[in-house]
Amino acid sequence: MTDYLTDFGRPRGTVPPRAALHSDAPSIDLSGAWRFRLNPTATAGDDFWAAGYDDAGWDTLPVPSSWPMHGYGQPAYTNVTYPFPIDPPHVPAENPTGDHRRLFDVPAGWAGQRVLLRFEGVDSCGRVFVNGAEVGVTQGSRLTHEFDVTEHLRPGAANVLAVRVHQWSAGSYLEDQDMWWLPGIFRAVTLRVRPAGGIDDVFAHASFDHLTGRGTLRVDAPAGALLSVPALGLHDVAVNTEHALDAVAPWTPETPTLYAASVATASETVSLKVGFRTVAVVDGLLTGNGRRIFFRGVNRHEFHPDLGRVVPPDVVRAELELMKAHHVNAIRTSHYPPDAALLDLCDELGFWVIVENDYETHGFEQIGWRGNPTDDPRWTDALVDRMRRTVERDKNHPCVVMWSLGNEAGVGRNLEPMAEVARAIDPARPLHYEGDPSSTHTDVYSRMYRPPAEVAGIGAAPTGLPFVLCEYAHAMGNGPGLLTTYRELFETYPRCQGGFVWEWLDHGIRRGDHFAYGGDFGEPVHDGNFVIDGLVFPDRTPSPGLTELGAVFAPVRLFAGAGGGLTVRNGYDHRDLTGVTLDWTVAVDGHTVESGQVDAPALGPGESYPVDLPAAAATARPGEAWLTVTARLAGATVGAGQLRLHEARPRPRRSGRRFTGDTLGPARFRAGDLVALGGLALRGPRLDLWRAPIDNDVRGADPVADRWRAAGLHRLTHRVVDLAASADAYVVTSRVAPAGTDRGFLATYTWTADDDAATLALHVEPEGEWDVPLPRAGVSLTVPGRLGAVEWFGGGPGEAYVDSSAAALVGRYRSTVDEMQTPYVRPQENGNRTGVREARLTDPTGAGLEILGHPTFELTARRWSTAALTAATHTGDLVPGRDIHVHLDHGHHGLGTAACGPPPAPEAWLRAAPFDLVLTLRAVLP
Repeated sequence: MTDYLTDFGRPRGTVPPRAALHSDAPSIDLSGAWRFRLNPTATAGDDFWAAGYDDAGWDTLPVPSSWPMHGYGQPAYTNVTYPFPIDPPHVPAENPTGDHRRLFDVPAGWAGQRVLLRFEGVDSCGRVFVNGAEVGVTQGSRLTHEFDVTEHLRPGAANVLAVRVHQWSAGSYLEDQDMWWLPGIFRAVTLRVRPAGGIDDVFAHASFDHLTGRGTLRVDAPAGALLSVPALGLHDVAVNTEHALDAVAPWTPETPTLYAASVATASETVSLKVGFRTVAVVDGLLTGNGRRIFFRGVNRHEFHPDLGRVVPPDVVRAELELMKAHHVNAIRTSHYPPDAALLDLCDELGFWVIVENDYETHGFEQIGWRGNPTDDPRWTDALVDRMRRTVERDKNHPCVVMWSLGNEAGVGRNLEPMAEVARAIDPARPLHYEGDPSSTHTDVYSRMYRPPAEVAGIGAAPTGLPFVLCEYAHAMGNGPGLLTTYRELFETYPRCQGGFVWEWLDHGIRRGDHFAYGGDFGEPVHDGNFVIDGLVFPDRTPSPGLTELGAVFAPVRLFAGAGGGLTVRNGYDHRDLTGVTLDWTVAVDGHTVESGQVDAPALGPGESYPVDLPAAAATARPGEAWLTVTARLAGATVGAGQLRLHEARPRPRRSGRRFTGDTLGPARFRAGDLVALGGLALRGPRLDLWRAPIDNDVRGADPVADRWRAAGLHRLTHRVVDLAASADAYVVTSRVAPAGTDRGFLATYTWTADDDAATLALHVEPEGEWDVPLPRAGVSLTVPGRLGAVEWFGGGPGEAYVDSSAAALVGRYRSTVDEMQTPYVRPQENGNRTGVREARLTDPTGAGLEILGHPTFELTARRWSTAALTAATHTGDLVPGRDIHVHLDHGHHGLGTAACGPPPAPEAWLRAAPFDLVLTLRAVLP
């Protein structure tokens, strides 16, 4: 009997949903080793649920788990496309089905007490048996289901729990959520006693009046229960009534004050953490405690590279702490409710959270939304049930700022009853849903990936709902660009209340020496590396995108004021700058000459003030002088900025030596190419216009990498047009062009030298009509692989590009060629250091190559060629070669977010226009 698989996503046999509560009532955690077998279809197998069934021949599987991560079947990734025919509510006959069995003892003392069996997450559908009796069916993979198993348990004896889990069910049509399809019992399973006279449910309503500082608390609970909040002087007071409190500390993401509370009866005590805050839409603004909310948010899926949908608690806490360290203040739980423990942490650490219903039907868009469950009354029960479970479980969390009806599920008649049930349970919280631009059933206007000009137009409109970008700044591969542009829009237009970067985590699956993505497991339908689109790598190592985001979101802003001095701005929404210190240094040519610390002024939210800092030492010596200020709070960096105190003097070009034979000063040439410098062998520099395309180059509506390839920029050839030597220069003229076209570039290399170094003045002129931007513009050369140490004076310490450089501060940095690589899961252009004044690549003795800019250049160095980087599909494909490939660039095309969103801003395009690049090269002795 498998009719439940096609019952339009309805669960069976469950008790009404209720809040996730911390109770002292007895419970048993059923996590651990379960017996397991995998069947190829939903009807295979036998009556394994029978109490006396012999499962000795089965395997052992941990629960919670996603069984493909343990070698049973294969993961599969799709973004939009369903991996089965769209034939609702039917599912394929080939339906991997995992049979699970768990033996457990029930204490004799539980006799006569009501007991619930609770599943926190079963993907996609679980048929549940206790001691041979069927108790019900779960539907809604990331939703909590409870079953009353009182009459089926045997207190004081061994018991058998059997669960048949199907990968595909009617509910799968409701869960097309841009992630790996990973079946299994992936969250906790528990038995919970419900004592007579106990507390089945609690709803804490804690509001804050920002005008008076007063709080109001009402806790809905069973009649006769008593409420205590010791820190507020409440001891055994009545529930179901309002308690006015003269003064409370409000809860905000910046000041997440929580009060320990308990609700008790004679048989049970429930513990709560209460946070006082009021969320409301006022005059077109979404407000928290009377102030405009500014979402500096991320979208978060639940994923682990080794465990799939199972994320250990210590990993969850660590990733939230990493978010806080990078000034993220909001999370959208895309596209389903998270593990309940996440919201406890968000209450504690301080995040606004949009909790999203476990609902998405994006694949129906590919068939014109025909048969979409959102507009089909046969699915109404399931959709309302999902919304009810979402709200009921998480209603007590102060961090929850809005409920979301779901994601990318189109429009239709079922949105109304979903919104109605959410408002009936919790009328105080606003509703969100991006899929209906009319916002008929929501309190905010939400869109995805809107370009900056459109965001500005929305913000400038005289009236409207609060506007939220529920997804923007697609963080796929190298990027995202445009973060500063969006922040400035959010700060300019009050109704543009921020957004949520897509997304937090790369969903790569660890596989040997690399992380796998869609297609790596032989899926016939997949979306490739579109699942690799996070601010952190699969092992939760920060990417340069997260570093950039942290700099853009930093709450203490330090910048040059109108009078030329340093101005401090408080970018917090709710707190002042009390306790913030400003650590400052003055450096000349990257060397510190003076430093100190002062307290930041106690500015209120949004206030700015000029700060006087000494800089006398900067004028005492020649060179480029910078004031660098770092704002810190309790040891954490909360902002950084720089002010150039005076510019560097122009660097002299080397000259004076004549070209003789094949030699100019320390430089030796062959057929126009530099082959040695002061005894150091090298090849180049030659004009180089190609970069290994980033994901934002190869995806989107008009992939710029396709235009680059069509123009032949990946297959340029070099022809020497002229070699000329004058009294003090060697001039090489080359034409650089692809086959099959008369377009090209004329490159003129003018070399001058003294006894110590050689200066290259490169001038490049495009020939013909170039209607595409260039990937990069500069030169490349190779140097011996032993020159693996790198020091530079310029932007750093991490990679940066023209539209992603807020985190790059001018200074003197040291690294290695290997450390300068960014291991993007799909290899692509990376590792650029921007605004470099000078750089050295040296061997362990200190010998090597020095490069001086006139005035600056972009620097990349790696142990493989750009061709190898372009061809690689996984990091394991990159094999270090004998040489180091060095790029010295005039510029790069911007990053943008075109993989899903807008391309780089016009000012970040690298146009095919004449350019000059002047560099001095010097061999460094040990």
